[in-house]
Amino acid sequence: MTAGRQINTLSQEWGTPGKYVNAVLDFFGGHIDLDPCSNDYSIVQANTEYKLPGNDGLRESWNFPTIYVNPPYGIDKERGTSIKNWLCKCAMAHKRYKSEVLALVPVATNTGHWKNYVFGKAAAVCFLYDTRLKFLVNGQNGGKGAPMSCAMIYWGKNFDRFFSVFSKFGAVIDLRNLTGKKIGECSENGQMDLIMEEESSGQQGASPDLDTKRGAFKKQTPTSFIHYVTRPSPRKR
Repeated sequence: MTAGRQINTLSQEWGTPGKYVNAVLDFFGGHIDLDPCSNDYSIVQANTEYKLPGNDGLRESWNFPTIYVNPPYGIDKERGTSIKNWLCKCAMAHKRYKSEVLALVPVATNTGHWKNYVFGKAAAVCFLYDTRLKFLVNGQNGGKGAPMSCAMIYWGKNFDRFFSVFSKFGAVIDLRNLTGKKIGECSENGQMDLIMEEESSGQQGASPDLDTKRGAFKKQTPTSFIHYVTRPSPRKR
């Protein structure tokens, strides 16, 4: 979470380092409208903050002009969610509300959430040069470095501004030429087409209507096709 990555203990919250908070504020013109996964130690200070247990950011509205997300990196067993649900919400917020969205996440380009919500959906990504990005712990410096590489992902319309602000932190890659394109057709499993409208909430059990649709869908559809429709790779001729 922007500060809400919980590691080993429920009392420890890992937050966005100050230099990246400042960069996000700079990019958004001095204020952030929504932080959907905040906590009491967050230094982001968004105009609207969703905090557990009172407000589950995956169930609340993301209809805001500017959004910054540093989601939980692990699996929330209690709610049955993971980072893929947060990236789905990022992509959907931009698609539905034209929100400008930034997300600080681990680099995992071989995963389904990168393939389905970043490539072909996001405008740009900055692969951060920090060898071990040091998150804040309960709002304070001194935390251990992250064991993985991290990136800042951008869903929005102002690539030039993103490049200007974030190129000082790492390699900025323009992803706009992937928008709307079929990607990975020659992979072993073919291309996976996301049924984005069915995942509007990014979380199971987010609304009764959606649950009803899923229940009916499950009765007549094999489990492996509930969330994705897999298209086979074209044969060589």
